[in-house]
Parts: sequence; C-alpha cells; structure tokens
Amino acid sequence: MQVELRRQQGNCLIEVAFQSDEGGLTALFGPSGAGESSIINMVAGLITPDQGRIFIRRRCLFDSSRGLNLPPEKRDIGYVFQDGLLFPHLSIKGNLLYGRNRNPLSRNSPDLDQVVNLLDLRPLLARKPKNLSGGEKQRVAFGRAVLSNPDILLMDEPLASLDAARKEEMLPFIKGLSAQFSLPILYVSHSLEEIRALTDNIIRLADGKIIPAGGTGT
Repeated sequence: MQVELRRQQGNCLIEVAFQSDEGGLTALFGPSGAGESSIINMVAGLITPDQGRIFIRRRCLFDSSRGLNLPPEKRDIGYVFQDGLLFPHLSIKGNLLYGRNRNPLSRNSPDLDQVVNLLDLRPLLARKPKNLSGGEKQRVAFGRAVLSNPDILLMDEPLASLDAARKEEMLPFIKGLSAQFSLPILYVSHSLEEIRALTDNIIRLADGKIIPAGGTGT
C-alpha cells in the first residue's frame, strides 16, 4: 500500500504520505477531526483528493497527474463501518455468501468454512441479524468483507459501538484476519490502547498531517 494525498477540506488541509507492506495492519490514530476517516474514504473512492496517488498491491487506484480515479466499485476494497450494515432480510449465511458472490470468478477467494471457523460464526449461520449482539454483527461484517476477496480491508472504528469487554473479545478476530489471509488492513480508531493491541504500525495524525515519531499533536 502506497498512499500520497492532499485535500483542502474546509479549514483543514489534509496532506499525508505513507506506505506499508503487502500484508499486516496499519492504523490511523488521532483526535476526532484529525482526518483519519477522510483519508480512509479517499482510499475507498468515496472522497476525491485534490492531488496525490493511491496504489494497493501495486495497482493504481488514483493518480491526479494522470487523471486516473477508479470508482469505488472498481477498487476491490472491503469496508467495515462502525455499524456492520448487514442485510436484515438475509440469514447470516446469506450475508456471508453475498460477499462471496460479489467476486464469483476469483480463484483465490477465501474458503467459506475457513472464514466461518476463524470468526466463530457457525452457531449463527441460520439466524437473522436482528437476533445478534453488536459483537456478533461485526464479526459477520468482517466475514462478509473478507469473502468478497478484496485487495485491502478498510475498517473505520469498527469497535466504537461496543463496550470494553466486547472490544477485548473482538481484537483476536481482527488480528486473525490479517494474519491468516495475508490481508492488508487500514484501521481507524481513536483508542490508542485498542490500536496497540493490534499493531505496531501506527500512523499518528493531527490537523490532517502525520506527526513524526516522538512528536506531539495538538
């Protein structure tokens, strides 16, 4: 992943450049309004940068100098929001298969049973989302996103709606996704404790800029 972005957003100038290895989890951390969600939405194609470029697995998604800007549906990105946004009319297995069916021709799609076992979803497969707890819904959202076989998984505060005990339960599942599927994850959270439990690759932000190691933000 290679990201170089510049965007004037109201009174805030977002200007960042960072990269990471093919796999692993990279976290964006900062106070509310530091620009983390805007950055992740630019990677997703939901917001257009003024300048910059985005490469995921050596594939160019955006390059202002070339006039290249792939639409979100062409970026092969999985996105997990604060609320899992599951389809209420589908069973849990139906929600998972929806992710799988988004990319039915891919030979490298993760195995359904492998995802189900990793996320401990087997007891839930026949149930509907309305009958799940918040943590269970997020595990299903993780599985649906992974089964779409994305080049990268974006997570924007996926544990924000959970209490401390449920968050603690969810962390091993997130780490397992990155490790078992060699899946790059770009992760946003305002909880430094949560991020430190997941990764050492932390990009600290303040006022739309990256804080150098050892620096302090405002």
